[in-house]
This record gives sequence, structure tokens and C-alpha cells, in this order.
Amino acid sequence: MVHQDQEKLVQVVAADVGLVAPPSRYVLSEENRPTTVDQQAKLFIPIVDVSRLAMPDDVEEAAKLCSALQSWGLFVVTGHGMSKEFLDEILEATRKFFHLPLEEKQKCGNVIDGVKFQNEGYGIDRIDSDEQILDWCDRLWLQLQPEDERRLQFWPQNLRDLIHEYTLESGRVTMDVLKAMAKLLNQEEGFFINMVGERFKSYSRFTYYPPCPRPDLVNGLKPHTDNSVITLLLMDKDIGGLQVLKDGHWVDVPVLGNDLLVVVGEGMEIVSNAIFKAPWHRVVTSANKERLSLAMFYQPEPERIIGPPGVLVHEKRPAMFKKCLVQTLADGYWDAFVVGDRTVDFLNVRINAEADAELEGHAVVANN
Repeated sequence: MVHQDQEKLVQVVAADVGLVAPPSRYVLSEENRPTTVDQQAKLFIPIVDVSRLAMPDDVEEAAKLCSALQSWGLFVVTGHGMSKEFLDEILEATRKFFHLPLEEKQKCGNVIDGVKFQNEGYGIDRIDSDEQILDWCDRLWLQLQPEDERRLQFWPQNLRDLIHEYTLESGRVTMDVLKAMAKLLNQEEGFFINMVGERFKSYSRFTYYPPCPRPDLVNGLKPHTDNSVITLLLMDKDIGGLQVLKDGHWVDVPVLGNDLLVVVGEGMEIVSNAIFKAPWHRVVTSANKERLSLAMFYQPEPERIIGPPGVLVHEKRPAMFKKCLVQTLADGYWDAFVVGDRTVDFLNVRINAEADAELEGHAVVANN
């Protein structure tokens, strides 16, 4: 593990008034630099009203959800029940935290005497080698659930009550989405909720992207898939930056205002037997504006073994993944993330890639 110091905090690097280009540690090789995106496709990113998903007769909204999951692996969430004022307060408190003096932020830091001990807390993502290309962002990573496992020493004072309340609210939205996803597969609404267990893990990632003098040379956050079951994302209301890979093209996710974004994770891909797939996504930076986001990741209990359930495995759709311990997937995620790989591929959990490709777009779901 490489030692880290405060000079590698991106906010510190970006604050250099004489900076005309990012340092070489952040500069991508030419073939990996952000390319032109499909400007038309962003107009068609699906929108689902989560408040309507619980209505048994609302087949139209269920059909929208089905289409979104199979064609995009993500969707915009409206009808989530959280007020504009509440979401604005969270984003503003997040901004205030990242604008604190460095000494204040480091009270929540995960680096002691130049050595990074764990992922939780304030800092940057893991560095494994001196050759590793770094992302143009700082982040605050916190475990939220189970509640009795919280490490409050990493929680900023100005965010504690808001994080707790947002954990409850976002958890409610996530459970509603999981119920609706189960019904799409003709299963009981508790199908996926029971899989994650009562003591499921949830984490938050508050990410700060400073302005970059040459956005064309760096990743705000490198291309990746999430290893969650579901990720719920609250994004900056003033500037975009998130992009999703769709049909071989990068597509801008528009600024969503008070709406949220649900992203399918690899955990869901495994337990749905690849009917629902985790999309590749990345973040690009801006030359003039900072950007914030808050991601909530939901994972099954770490001691659980997950794999494609028997009811979703049959002759026409064989098992796409080996059974795997959730903790193994969690441990392997950062190794895969650093090298730009999917966890299921990095750990050789996927066993039927060819069949998966053949079944693309032909998953069997409920006829609504």
C-alpha cells in the first residue's frame, strides 16, 4: 500500500492558483481520455414515479421500470417523497464540509501519520502503486447500516442528523424499488429484500469534484460498475458530470434537480441471474465549476452466500454466476475498481458470459 499525504487530496492540488494542467498522476493515456458523448440519448434516460410502483393496477409505471432496468440499468426517480428543502439542505451541508479548512476536514480523515488505514472517512480512494492514474475527486465514505456499526468519529458534526434522516428516507425508497423489481420477475415483493437480510449494509459516498484546468485529460471518477444491490444517487443541482455507457456510447445524465437516480449494482445482477444488469458509468469534470454528489450503496449481509436463485435458473436461462460470499465480493471490489474491472469478472464469479450475451434483451419478466 502506498503512503498518502495531504498533497494528494485533489482539493489541495486544484487550489494551486498557478495550475494550468493537472499533474501527471491524474493524466490519462490518450486512448482513455473522455470522448464525445451521445447528446441525443440523454433525452431518453427513463423516468419512474416510485410512488406509483406500489399501486397494483398501475401497469404503465411497472412497464416503465421494466424497460428502464433492461435497457439502461438505471432510471430517474420521481415521487420519492423527500422535500426540495431537505435535499437542498443535505447538498448545502455537504458543500460546507468540503469548504472547511483542511485541518477541520482531516478530523474525519482516514489517514494517520501518512498511512491510509481503511476506506471509511474523508480522503481519496485507494492508491496501490506509484503508476496508478488517480481520479480528480475527494470523498467522504461512511458506513450507515447496521446502525450499531457506525463509526461516528468519521461523521462531520454538521452532517450527522441529516445523514441519519437521509438514511431512513433513502432506505424507504430503496425498499420500494426492490419490491417492485421482485414483482417484475413474478416473485413476492419481499424476494430481494429477504436476500439482503435484516442486517444489510449501507454506505454513503459524498464526493467532491474540484474544477480541473483540463477536464479533457482526467477522470472525475473512472469508469466502473457498482458492487451494490442498488445505488441511490443525489446529484448536484447546478452542474452535470455523470455519464453512463449505453450501446457502446457514453451518455450524459442530465442535471436532475430534486429527482434521484437509481443504479443497478453487480449484487442485483447476480441475484437476478443477469436479468437486471449493472451499467458502466463514470464522472467527468468541469473547468469552471465544482460538483457534488451523494451515493447510497445497499449490500447484503456480508456473511451471506449469494448466487442466482433457483426460480430464476432454467434450461433457457442457466446460472450466469457462481455462488459467492458477499464479503468476498466486497473485499474484491476495490481491487477491481483500481484496475477498471468489474468485480464479478475480476473474481471470476461470472460463469456463463457467452450465454449472457445471447440472452441480451430477451429476459423473461412479468407480462404487465
